[in-house]
Amino acid sequence: MAKGRKTSAPNPAEPPLVLTATNGESWDDEADVVVVGFGGAGACAALEAHAEGAHVLVLDRFHGGGATAISGGVVYAGGGTHIQAEAGADDDPEEMFRYLSLEVKGVVSEEMLRDFCDQSVDNLSWLEKHGVPFEASLCPVKTSYPTDDYYLYYSGNEGFSPYKEAAKPAPRGHRAKGTGMPGASFYEPLRQSVKRAGIRVDYETRVTRLIIDGQNQVLGVEYRQVERGCWSKLHRRLHKASIAIVKYNPKLAAKLRERCFRIEANHSVVKRARAINGVVLATGGFIYNRQMVKEIAPSYRRAMPLGTASDNGSGILLGQSVGGKTDLMTRISAWRFINPPEGFAKGMIVNKKGERYINEFMYGAAIGEAMVEEQDGVAFLIIDRELRKLARKQSKRGKAQWFQRAPALLNLWFNSKEAKSIEELARIIDVPEETLKQTLADYNAAAEGKQPDLFNKDAKKMHAMTEGPYYAINCSIDSKRFPCPTLTLGGLVVDEKTGHVKGQSGGVIPGLYAAGRTAVGVCSRQYVSGLSIADCVYSGRRAGRAAARGEVYTSKDAPTPVQSSAEA
Repeated sequence: MAKGRKTSAPNPAEPPLVLTATNGESWDDEADVVVVGFGGAGACAALEAHAEGAHVLVLDRFHGGGATAISGGVVYAGGGTHIQAEAGADDDPEEMFRYLSLEVKGVVSEEMLRDFCDQSVDNLSWLEKHGVPFEASLCPVKTSYPTDDYYLYYSGNEGFSPYKEAAKPAPRGHRAKGTGMPGASFYEPLRQSVKRAGIRVDYETRVTRLIIDGQNQVLGVEYRQVERGCWSKLHRRLHKASIAIVKYNPKLAAKLRERCFRIEANHSVVKRARAINGVVLATGGFIYNRQMVKEIAPSYRRAMPLGTASDNGSGILLGQSVGGKTDLMTRISAWRFINPPEGFAKGMIVNKKGERYINEFMYGAAIGEAMVEEQDGVAFLIIDRELRKLARKQSKRGKAQWFQRAPALLNLWFNSKEAKSIEELARIIDVPEETLKQTLADYNAAAEGKQPDLFNKDAKKMHAMTEGPYYAINCSIDSKRFPCPTLTLGGLVVDEKTGHVKGQSGGVIPGLYAAGRTAVGVCSRQYVSGLSIADCVYSGRRAGRAAARGEVYTSKDAPTPVQSSAEA
């Protein structure tokens, strides 16, 4: 076997993302299944492939975890999990299916969605078997994320119309046991389970090309591996530091990432790994590839990226390089969470015309989607003095998580414009005065029970704002003091039974699979908390299982490789 090829080529100037193998191709490593990416989906794929008896090699550009490890650690699970039962919550797969059908909106087939719901109980038990901790403490109030007192909650729109009429509401947000944002509590047990299984994971290793034969079957991967020792350790420390500070100093975080990239370019060795049965792409989405976001979904370019530098679209681009088909690439989830504090959600959100456009208690991703897709990214939250006092009270320690309290207080202090009258407030935020007055009049009438609310908001969740002062908080997508996190939802189109990547003309690409946010899945049309991680588990296990078995597919219209030189 070859010992690798030293290179000093700069990071952006990569060769095409696909390489056609020759008869004398030399390999530096070999495995039954090569998993690219070691986040939630990659870890699940590796464990499932190993359970099928496959020899697995995992390659990760950084040090594993991806967006999963820094997330809230929530899994959308239902159908009657033992956690739900212990909390006294009734649920079954049919009710889960009915609810998700409204959220998923046909992005996957009915057959696959039913299977996703039917497998939910088993997938949660599988996670627990691998050490992921859960707890049956049910949060008594609707919130975007519960305090550390609770680990089961209503994480979507289950209690709102039209969802509650279509399916019996049930709490399905299963939060891994841990403080704050316990993504690590979810991910680290999986990492340790991979380690105990003896599965090899190579870190600081960036896959740059897929290697195919003359029939476009994926044979393996080419990758850059940072030299072991001081350079790999420095790379790891810089990346870890960039994740820790990105929310507070994104410019410095970007500089640290650039140093990582320079290390990759100047202190790495090129190697090739043979994948006997298949390659699984599980590298996340592309929200950190800002050029891709600008080109594909420019309306979201002004928002804050949510994830890690791993979410740079590399897996999607690799799949495209061999003719893989993509879909729903313009689907990006924008998180405009305003609850907690509930005092905010009892107010009203208006657009640049001074009109309301959504029930303010809806899930944050639904509010964000309406804001960007229907209102050009504009949103102002209107509250009065009483709601302002209530919001401050609800933002005290113990009432919400620190990452919920801090933005609320900062916006009350530094992003709140005050006016003595609604007419003055209209002038301050530059919306039509008469329209805003009428919007407030209708809102107050609904809050007082005099007429139904236009958006079916419960009158008990409303507050009549009959006198000033009034306050407006800029919640727009480009608000500097109220950042709007975003993540991508689209990706490579896959066979729903195996996770095989599909080609442009419908056939599958032999030897290539995708999972998680690299692939189209159940949350690719709309997002509710926990659905992405649940999809990572479901699709990761599916792809790992199929790749280990090495099913061979042939198609009369096999896809043709695309000689792309886009940055991976």
